[in-house]
Amino acid sequence: MKIAVLKEQASGEQRVAATPETVKKFIGLGAQVAVEAGAGVTASVADADYAAAGASVGDRAATVAGADIVLGVQGPDVASIAGAGPGAWIVAGLNPFGERARVDAYAAAGYEALAMEFMPRITRAQSMDILSSQSNLSGYKAVLDAASEYGKAFPMMMTAAGTVSAARAFIMGVGVAGLQAIATARRLGAQVSATDVRAATREQIESLGAKAIFVEKVAGIEGEGSGGYATEMSDEYKAAQAELISSHIAKQDIVITTALIPGRPAPRLISDAQIASMKPGSVIVDLAVEQGGNVEGAVAGEVVMRHGVKIVGHRNVPSRLATDASALFSRNLFNFLSAFWDKDKGAPVLDEEIGNAIRLTQGGKVVNERLLG
Repeated sequence: MKIAVLKEQASGEQRVAATPETVKKFIGLGAQVAVEAGAGVTASVADADYAAAGASVGDRAATVAGADIVLGVQGPDVASIAGAGPGAWIVAGLNPFGERARVDAYAAAGYEALAMEFMPRITRAQSMDILSSQSNLSGYKAVLDAASEYGKAFPMMMTAAGTVSAARAFIMGVGVAGLQAIATARRLGAQVSATDVRAATREQIESLGAKAIFVEKVAGIEGEGSGGYATEMSDEYKAAQAELISSHIAKQDIVITTALIPGRPAPRLISDAQIASMKPGSVIVDLAVEQGGNVEGAVAGEVVMRHGVKIVGHRNVPSRLATDASALFSRNLFNFLSAFWDKDKGAPVLDEEIGNAIRLTQGGKVVNERLLG
């Protein structure tokens, strides 16, 4: 069983899909591990560290030659993994909805593509969930990016020259990223409030010491979809939410938006008129900018000024913390493969519940129901 670890080719991608720690663990299972030279450099991992862990280090052709499993952070182009073994597994974040042509190419090449972002949100798969591990870092980094762009201090400071008021931070969307953003903003001393369409998150918000901002008296709105994700809301709820948010957002110094719906454009949470109501010098960080953005006027990969408000739209936020993001991502991959490792076969064997959820291609066809609907 040969496992190949590739150097990422996507622009701006600094993470790597395996670390010396997980290389040792894979070898402990009986696998051979090959790492492409330079794969870990941007994540502060030298080739010598992989070699010391027991991996072979070489060029891409040698790395993928005969590989049974190819690990990546983002999905590799089919042409770049020519030489991998017949039916090889491609295990990575594959962006199935955004990169459908590449998924079709995997099928045509006979590879079995496993999309780690399709991992079901069930208890036994928590340690395999790349979305959670990477979103946790995104929420933390979003607050640091906001603090960097904000021209004032976050905490209240009482000095001989007078008092500096605490920044007001508002978190929109309370999934993994949002909860970490709340906790980080609180640690930095901000007055924090948060909102979400899922009623069940109120308790989570308040448990972190933030003020919950929720639409009241709109019957039958829970906002909870399958797998713990938010669902699309009714027009009645959207109108009530817009009114509530408009009055609240005008008082905020920092706003961080995190709302995503899998397979669909990010919901629009903040309009141009709401941005105009904010104080000059305020900062908005849009973590959904790569899926269309929660904020009107946000631009992927840029920090733009609109009505005196900075709108931060950094791409691939976890990659901005490449070392820690790689460590967590690589453990997710190891936890996944090792959980299904068959000692007799010397290879992982997937069960139906998780296998059917994440498998995109098999036997020359696209087989995932979410792509066939």
